[in-house]
Amino acid sequence: MRVYIPATLTMLQQLVADGLIHARSGTAFAVTPALRESYAEGDDDELAEVALREAALASLRLLAIGAEAPSDGEALPPRRAALVVDVAEATPRPDLDDAVVRLAGPVPLADVVAVYVDNAAAEADVLAAVERVDEADLGDEDAELAVGDAQDHDLAWYAPQELPFLLELL
Repeated sequence: MRVYIPATLTMLQQLVADGLIHARSGTAFAVTPALRESYAEGDDDELAEVALREAALASLRLLAIGAEAPSDGEALPPRRAALVVDVAEATPRPDLDDAVVRLAGPVPLADVVAVYVDNAAAEADVLAAVERVDEADLGDEDAELAVGDAQDHDLAWYAPQELPFLLELL
């Protein structure tokens, strides 16, 4: 099953160092039966884009809770990240949301198909969204607009083997 794991740049550094990614609380996103049901139209590619956008939004939440705090003290830029991974098993969690799945455990770097990361141009909007994502969840319209501004930025695609070079250039 193809899943989309929300991440931060710190999590990507850890993935490169350890060869494994531990999705926070085992949470990822995928094209689940519940997601298919919730859309009257849309092919697999369009639904995969929905799951990727959900992972990018979850990445904002990871940034908001401080999951980006670097272990070496060097600050990383505020950027959303998501991994595209093929896993043998993922359990749908429609009680949480239509696209949410729970992973059985950590995922090896070898199973990563692609990496999506914000460009530098998104940083100001991502930072503004990080500060307001909780308010947006509670229905604050201005906060929802701030989160929407961040979500309007397309994530850049990288092959897994490019990840060490990308992180080195930040």
